Formats: sequence, structure tokens, C-alpha cells
Amino acid sequence: MKNLKKLLTLLLVFVALASCKKAGADNSPKTPPSNLIINATVSTDSSGKVNFTASADNAVSYTYEFGNGDIKTAASGNIGYQYTTSGSNTYTVSVTASSSSLLTIKKSIEVTVTVKAAIPTLFWSDEFNTDGAPDPAKWGYDLGTGGNGWGNAELEYYTNRPENAVVQGGVLKINALKENYSGSGYTSARLLSKDKFAFTFGKVEIRAKLPAGVGTWPALWMLGSDISTAGWPACGEIDIMEHLGRTLNTIYGTLHYPGRSGGNADGHTTVIADATTAFHIYALEWTASYIKIYVDGLLFHTTTNSGAIPFNHDFFFILNVAMGGGFGGAVDPAFTNATMEVDYIRVYK
Repeated sequence: MKNLKKLLTLLLVFVALASCKKAGADNSPKTPPSNLIINATVSTDSSGKVNFTASADNAVSYTYEFGNGDIKTAASGNIGYQYTTSGSNTYTVSVTASSSSLLTIKKSIEVTVTVKAAIPTLFWSDEFNTDGAPDPAKWGYDLGTGGNGWGNAELEYYTNRPENAVVQGGVLKINALKENYSGSGYTSARLLSKDKFAFTFGKVEIRAKLPAGVGTWPALWMLGSDISTAGWPACGEIDIMEHLGRTLNTIYGTLHYPGRSGGNADGHTTVIADATTAFHIYALEWTASYIKIYVDGLLFHTTTNSGAIPFNHDFFFILNVAMGGGFGGAVDPAFTNATMEVDYIRVYK
């Protein structure tokens, strides 16, 4: 019995010694990284490329924060990165060096990077240089009065007659006329590229001179190609330019989508000097990140684009002159005719 007690005592002593040895190993000193050095070599070709190197004593990995929300890890400390935002921009780049025991040291440097803006290339256009009917390969027509005057209580009857739409002298002319036609008191034209041309993202430029006369309502605009299935405003609408004869020279740039449509639309206005007597360039920049509307290079409306709004699929163009309606207002009784002239429409990618 005494021998058994001695054996148990020896076993307990052995276990205690082993435990102490293990605890001593866990509590041994851990060395953090030190002497962190970061270098950046910026490409001189305005491509946005930067080669980074980082080194530190006792480090096994390096985590880079590039100052634009992007984070990458490099085991060796060497990494190449390309910035894409146009222009000259300064970024605070932070590097965290980590040891094998997960201790860290962090340091930051500032890097100035120049990125040359990509030159957009012409993707699609109509220069309206051939006299006669608008190019049938590019344009079709909405005809008639539509439901409730195309949903706006408009007064015109849209036709495809040369009296209402014709290419002449290097411009497209959409003519609104006061005349009795199929029960309506006015005629005009509404051209659209639906089922002929549509696109997602790009830059649009339309050079146009607008019609005069109280009650005229010209528009250069776009609708989502899924309108026949999604309906409006779920398909999305981009109004690059709208003008009302009763508020001369005020240009509207507007987006319509669920929650922001009709009188609650997402838009702004700007005033120019001579909308009905001179040509101006009405432009759109449309990306996955933003939608911007301009007149003659002046930005006057911006919307942040995202997957929450319907501006990430194909859209087609509509060019028209409406008469009256809920937005156009009452027509001057003395009105006889007015013309919107479009010099060109161009899409760049």
C-alpha cells in the first residue's frame, strides 16, 4: 500500500512538472515586427500603376490599405497596384506588418498618382446628313395620341409624315403644327430607337435648337428597354433635356424611377440664354456609379447610381415635341407651328 502511495505521489509530481514546462512555453516572450519601411514607385506614364515594397524585422505578411477602400495582403511585402480614378489624386497608403505570433506594426505614407482620363470612342451616332425621312435603320415612330395623351393629357397626334419629321439641311426637324388631324388639334412626331438601338452606360451628346411657343414641350430622353415587361417607372427614365415654352430657357434634367417619379422625380433645372434661337449641346454621362446631366459642359444634375435603382440595363432614345398636357400647360391660342432641330446625337463608350 505504501509503495502504491509513493507511485501516485511521483506521478503527480511528474504531471505538475510537465504542466509547468508547458505553461512556460506558452508564456515565452513574443517579438513584434519592427523597423517597418515602405517605398512606392509611381509609374510616370499616367497609367495609375504603383509598385509598393515593404519590409520589417520579424514580419511574415504585409496588409496594404490603398487609401481608396481597397485592401490586399502580400506575404513578401512587394505588390503592384493600379489606381483608376482620373486626374491627379493623393492617397494615404497604410501597411500593417504581422509576425508569426500575430503581433503587428503599422505605418502610412502618402502617394500622389496621376491617371490620364480614357478617351471615349464613338459607339453610335446619327449626324442627320442625308435629306429625307429619318434613317429607318435607326428610328421608328410612336403614332397617335396614346393613352390619356401619352399619360400626360397631351394634345398632339404623332405621325410619321414628312410634315412632322424630316431630315433637311443637315438637321432633323420635328415640326409641331396647329391643324385638325384625326380628332386632334395639333400634330407632331415622336421618334424612338426602340428595337433598333439601345445601350448600357456611356456618354451622350445631342446638339439641338428648341422650339418656341407657349405650350410646346420638347424632350430628348431615354427609357429602359424592358418597359414592355417592367412597366413605367420600374423601367427607369432619363430626361436629358426638357423645355417648356411657358418658362423660356429653363432646361430640365430629370430621372424617374420607383419612389421618384412624376411630380416627385429626381432632377434639377438650369437656365441658358437662347435655347430657342441657338444650338446647345445637351449631354449625359452614365456609369454604374453615377448619372450626370449637362448643358454646354455645365453639370447641373447628378444622381448616384446603384443596384437599387433601374439604371443598369439597356435604354433607348426618344426625340419628340409634345403640345400642352399636364407639364406643357395651356397652348397659346396664337400658336401655329414650331420646330425642334437636332444637329446630331452621339453615343461614346
